[in-house]
Amino acid sequence: MARPIKETPTLYGADARRFEQMIANPKPLSKEVCERMIRNYEAIKAIATFPV
Repeated sequence: MARPIKETPTLYGADARRFEQMIANPKPLSKEVCERMIRNYEAIKAIATFPV
């Protein structure tokens, strides 16, 4: 049986400001990274089977 998920801690002060800035200004992904992610997704999608 799985353990219950704990509450996410609340951020305060500099940590909260840094987190807000990171969320507001995400780093762009390079074209190579995006292409690799798409290839990985397609590979997993090709082998995935789900019972209906």
